[in-house]
Amino acid sequence: MHAITIPEPGGPDALVWAEVPDPVPAEGEVLVEVAATAVNRADLLQRQGFYDPPPGASPYPGLECSGRVAALGPGVSGWSVGDEVCALLAGGGYAGKVAVPAGQLLPVPKGVGLVEAAALPEVVCTVWSNVFMIAHLRPGETLLVHGGSSGIGTMAIQLAKAVGAKVAVTAGSEDKLAKCRELGADLGINYREQDFTAEVRKAFGGADVILDIMGAKYLGRNVEALAVNGRLAVIGLQGGVKGELDLGRMLAKRAAITATSLRGRPLEEKAAIVAAVREHVWPLVESGAVRPVVDRTLPVREAPEAHRLVEASTHVGKVLLTL
Repeated sequence: MHAITIPEPGGPDALVWAEVPDPVPAEGEVLVEVAATAVNRADLLQRQGFYDPPPGASPYPGLECSGRVAALGPGVSGWSVGDEVCALLAGGGYAGKVAVPAGQLLPVPKGVGLVEAAALPEVVCTVWSNVFMIAHLRPGETLLVHGGSSGIGTMAIQLAKAVGAKVAVTAGSEDKLAKCRELGADLGINYREQDFTAEVRKAFGGADVILDIMGAKYLGRNVEALAVNGRLAVIGLQGGVKGELDLGRMLAKRAAITATSLRGRPLEEKAAIVAAVREHVWPLVESGAVRPVVDRTLPVREAPEAHRLVEASTHVGKVLLTL
């Protein structure tokens, strides 16, 4: 098969389309012939040499895909060759085929195209696990989403609204904020011109849950933006890894902070998240209450250009690559 490889870390042109050995599904794995994959910021970090795949994972980038089942490994049941699926991956989406643990496989939701389905697994699993399984966002509460126009952000807006929460978002332009409002955001904050802490406190008295991609840069302001009993879920470190935490403010607010990643989790934890997504989120997708947001689709050979687009942050939603 062919795959996007990274012979040497570097800029977008470090991504090289090359012939590589076909994967073979091991015990409990399914071989998927890939139709499409999506570009995530983790792929950019891997390309730069900062985020190696977990031990045993595919060396090629790509944390999600859609496609058709090509073969079943030993011990797999419940799936058949030819099934249309999408999958959460530890790597290998930028390739013709990928071996996937069966617990990380999902059927393509009714009403969603096979290519479009590649936009779902990583963002849905990330949002559902952090905002709902860990932070327990409830109807009537307020969610603040940083990077509201991103793939994660556009999904978080829709899922929060679907369960009856209020949503505030930050983004860097009025065009992006307008698109967030179209998806249901109640409050849009231009982080280049406004203080998100003040705006959220003025509008809602604080955020019950904050989904944060910035890390250290926003830590202090996030704590200030939390309501009493608020929960801060950190899923990205674009603003640095080390920050100063005011424990006094945390105590006064009875607040909690969690920080998680998805890629390196044990298989059983990923399978539990995927099962919860299939139970709780797939009905919302199939009803049309939640939909994947795709900015554009490019051929996989244009992966360097797709990485440039994501690095420039001009997109809204997901950038997909087709095979």
